[in-house]
Amino acid sequence: MRSSKMPWAGLGLVVAACGGGGDLAWEGTIVDSAGIQVVKNTGVGLWAPEDAWTFAEEVRIGTAEGEPEYQFGQINAGGSIDVASDGRIVVLDAQGQHIKVFTADGTYERTIGGPGGGPGEIGQGGQSAVLVAPGDTVFLGDFGNQRVNLYQMDGTFIRSFPLNLADGIPFRWETTANGRIVAQLRRLAFPGSTAPPDTMDAIVVKNLDGTTGDTLLRITSGKTVSFSGGAPEWFLFSPEPLWSTWGDRLLVAVNDQYRISVRSPVGSVERIVEMPFTLDPVTEADQATMKDGFQKLLLAQGVPPQIATQLVQSRLHFAPNYPAFAQMLEGPTGAILVQLIQPISRLSPEERESFDIQSGSLGSRKWDVFDRQGRYLGAVEMPLRFQPVEFKGDKIYGVQRDDLDVQYVVVLRVERGDETT
Repeated sequence: MRSSKMPWAGLGLVVAACGGGGDLAWEGTIVDSAGIQVVKNTGVGLWAPEDAWTFAEEVRIGTAEGEPEYQFGQINAGGSIDVASDGRIVVLDAQGQHIKVFTADGTYERTIGGPGGGPGEIGQGGQSAVLVAPGDTVFLGDFGNQRVNLYQMDGTFIRSFPLNLADGIPFRWETTANGRIVAQLRRLAFPGSTAPPDTMDAIVVKNLDGTTGDTLLRITSGKTVSFSGGAPEWFLFSPEPLWSTWGDRLLVAVNDQYRISVRSPVGSVERIVEMPFTLDPVTEADQATMKDGFQKLLLAQGVPPQIATQLVQSRLHFAPNYPAFAQMLEGPTGAILVQLIQPISRLSPEERESFDIQSGSLGSRKWDVFDRQGRYLGAVEMPLRFQPVEFKGDKIYGVQRDDLDVQYVVVLRVERGDETT
């Protein structure tokens, strides 16, 4: 989730042709197919070594011991951080069931909300997410209470409106450059429900008065989670639709293919970006590690040990291969960043020992970078145990874990090798 403010026009990414790699030629092709540009990359980037990005830490928020205002219980990998127009940082602590607001330099300002079901309070569990809506309104998707809460930045509770789960579970929330709130809705057949599950997810505009606006597109639903026999069933690494805002447009893909479509503000395909890829197999050892991590997750959520074991043994399944990539984000000056997958078999012994199924452990430190035309520039490597959540300008806002699994909100500045040209 991001509140990207980058306009579509006038933002050309300066590629290696302006820097040390100026003598490099892009080896891909661009083909026009019925008015849609298909950008076919070869895997050879435009960047020369001196052009690649590096990262410098600017802000670190958090502490293992000390002032409680700077301690976090659980910051989920996605949908947990957003940035106001003045640079203030808004962080959702899912375990604490509250939102913390920090100044741009990381100084604590206030806590918004708290555990409970009363006005402005935040429910436990579920797919809660926070974003900063137009007017610096804090928008909280509170799945625990099946509603959306709206707050002023000073912490004043404005109002709530219900989430109609019959329309679909909000799997993801984002905002576009023109201030639209966009949600991905998926209809599942819950136990006791007479309605069949939908085979398509809807990407829709959600208004601050609780109404639903235009449906931008419909994409085939993933099959990672389903319900049968009165209990959930998981098919890990099944193909899932992925999407992200990109200026006032959308990036859309299915993660078993390295093929990203750029959609217009009304959902039509304008460009397709392709990249060669090879799917890694999910080995038996990988499955064993995932089963252990999944059981720990169920136990942490209060599932009795015997039931957790039964669910893992009979209701947890695996696709034969890992996805092609983990997620997409909009980067500086309209770049497209794609996070690759790190199979469990490639984790170090320490990483495997501390494997946490919730922390985005399978998202690699390596990210592919494309310019706004879709041409491959090269790869960057994020800091160890750092999971980006949002880019804003040349800054990355994300979550980092230390050796003791303590979480910190970290702001990195992107230092681009082409900036002096």
